Amino acid sequence: MVRIAIDAMGGDYAPQEQVKGCVLALENDKDLSLILCGDETMLKTELAKYDYDASRVEIVHTTEVIEMNDIPTKAVKSKKDSSTVVAFRMVKEGRADGLVCSGSTGAVLVCGTTMLYRIKGISRPALCPVMPNGKGKKTFLCDCGANLECKSVNLRDFAIMATAFAEACYGMKNPTVGLLNNGTEDHKGTLLQQETNVLLRETSCVNYAGNVEGRALMSGEVDIVVSDGFTGNIAMKAVEGCGKAVGASLKREFGKNLFNKLRYLLVKDIIGGIKNTLDHEKVGGAMLLGVPYVVVKGHGNSKANGFSVCIRQAADAVRGDMIGKIQAMITKLVEEEKKAEELKKQTEEGQE
Repeated sequence: MVRIAIDAMGGDYAPQEQVKGCVLALENDKDLSLILCGDETMLKTELAKYDYDASRVEIVHTTEVIEMNDIPTKAVKSKKDSSTVVAFRMVKEGRADGLVCSGSTGAVLVCGTTMLYRIKGISRPALCPVMPNGKGKKTFLCDCGANLECKSVNLRDFAIMATAFAEACYGMKNPTVGLLNNGTEDHKGTLLQQETNVLLRETSCVNYAGNVEGRALMSGEVDIVVSDGFTGNIAMKAVEGCGKAVGASLKREFGKNLFNKLRYLLVKDIIGGIKNTLDHEKVGGAMLLGVPYVVVKGHGNSKANGFSVCIRQAADAVRGDMIGKIQAMITKLVEEEKKAEELKKQTEEGQE
């Protein structure tokens, strides 16, 4: 049975929506058990509203909460009994296989890097959200904000980890990877993009398709878009803002007069279908890649359905051995680099 630790106090609607989401996840997955970290009285009050399998739920009482306006580094150090820190401790101590948190992103990053450390061979961890695209499928964006400044080796590692994530959690076969750039030509971009483009073409465990522009996030032309965290975060927020703008424009136009309102009734089901396809609540949260455990960072404003998807996402990553896949790909890469270095050395000695 997969065991997932839950930060039940993190998020805009905690603990009500978190608890409801946990109950939904338990209903949909009979091979799942949860450890809810948070205020015991509040959690029991919320759980009492539902019928659920109590044998698959454990409550670990905590007395503190890391707020969104807390400074992450200070909060993690000073609030040792917060629901976030305790949830990470459950994973570190082996009591849980993974965790889900919709609280402070900064706190998740600090806990992940200081409590769980990194997978051997990974240069930096990264946040990889799953975004709905125009094809009705999923696009993975790695990184979306964990690393503001990067080197080419970091972006290569992001591509490897996102590939393992897509394969383990969603069953994708040899997903395509694109490098976010200001053009598709090889000479485009800064020195970082140019160096990364060359490096990814030499990385055998990644199905690299070349440079892609920002529209690839929504067009679905590649499965994975790799970027430094600064650019990736701006791109992600721009996409989110565009979606809200389109929604607001449609609402305004259809509400202008009675005729437009009647026309809306004719296309209501179509608009509803589009909205459903592009709903981030249905695709899950961002996976913290690079740490040796499964960690899912849900949206801060996640409601119950969205939070339950994050839990399923974490459980699927555990079952799909995402961490093992990342480790295997890194090991293969190191072996290939070693062979290439030995061959280069032999060639140089032969020339002498």
